[in-house]
Amino acid sequence: MKTIRRLIHGEIIRSVSFVAIGFLALFVFFDLVDQLQALSKNRMQGYQFQHALMYVGFLIPSHLYELLPISVLIGSIYVMARFAQSSEFTILRTGGLGPWRALGSLFQLGLIFVFVTFIFGDYISPWSDKQAQLLKARYQGQITVGQTGAWLREKQANSQFAVNVRALSSQGQPEGIRINEFDSDGRIVSITSASNGHIGSEGTWQLNAVDRRVFHLKSNDVSRIEILNLPTWEWKTELTSEMVSAALLSPDRMKTIDLFQYMRHLAANGQNAQRYEIEFWRKVFYPLSCWVMLTLALPFAYLHFRSGNIAGYVFGGVMAGISFYLLNNVFGFMGNLQNWQPWLTAAAPAIIYSLVSLATFGWLVIRQ
Repeated sequence: MKTIRRLIHGEIIRSVSFVAIGFLALFVFFDLVDQLQALSKNRMQGYQFQHALMYVGFLIPSHLYELLPISVLIGSIYVMARFAQSSEFTILRTGGLGPWRALGSLFQLGLIFVFVTFIFGDYISPWSDKQAQLLKARYQGQITVGQTGAWLREKQANSQFAVNVRALSSQGQPEGIRINEFDSDGRIVSITSASNGHIGSEGTWQLNAVDRRVFHLKSNDVSRIEILNLPTWEWKTELTSEMVSAALLSPDRMKTIDLFQYMRHLAANGQNAQRYEIEFWRKVFYPLSCWVMLTLALPFAYLHFRSGNIAGYVFGGVMAGISFYLLNNVFGFMGNLQNWQPWLTAAAPAIIYSLVSLATFGWLVIRQ
């Protein structure tokens, strides 16, 4: 079994690597063509060809993270179909490779792909994607969303805060900051504006060029506004740089733990966290889709087509993989609209396709 396992694992890893490299080359080409247009547009800002190459290089881990499951599917289907066409799998079956042993062998290989996908999705891809965004912001403008930026909320002991961040600088720090403070009764307490700031690691924001207006409301209707112009001002908060980035950037580019903390922060402050809960569970279940792809590929080894065309079966498998991704996205949108359970919304496509592939696998085994 060790020799058989080494044979199957080696063939699948080589095929998956070849498919992934081919897809990456295609995506790198498209990204480079897209950046060639940005070269002429931002040449006056110092954006040169080496910067475009760096930006494209920083996007490679994100592309690999997105392409790994479909590469696993295409590569494993090709290997299984080739084994079936050359009768190698039939010989392996006569040598003692039963159905459950074959399934268990692929599950062991799936652990490797799950681990690699998790590492890229949770560590390498978020870092490289952030570097790409900061590089782009350095030469092509600030990172922002819409005309008003992002809004965040926070509750503290006796106050509530509504925070607006217009953009992120090329160093990943907030710019165009506005902090509205309210008391427990919902009355305005202060409005603080700052041109930029620095988010520290100890729960403080160091704001620069601050215009602060404090409203002193009296019970006898005698009120006054205190106006302060400060060079710097510290604000104690639990809002981190990852939370600000999550509000301004795509949540699927975050680490799982950062997404979980931001989701908990939204729920604790009475904000709708449905979208981020779905993204969190999709992030959790996404590496497991490599297992689903290997399960989809195994039934191809039990087909008999000595004179058939492997390309046709590979094409059918690719269509099955594309339908899996389509269903995954459809469930994500529908779950967000219909307020379905986030974990069930994220896990349902994988469960459906796993059951279908296992049922197909069992039917082929029983038939033969």
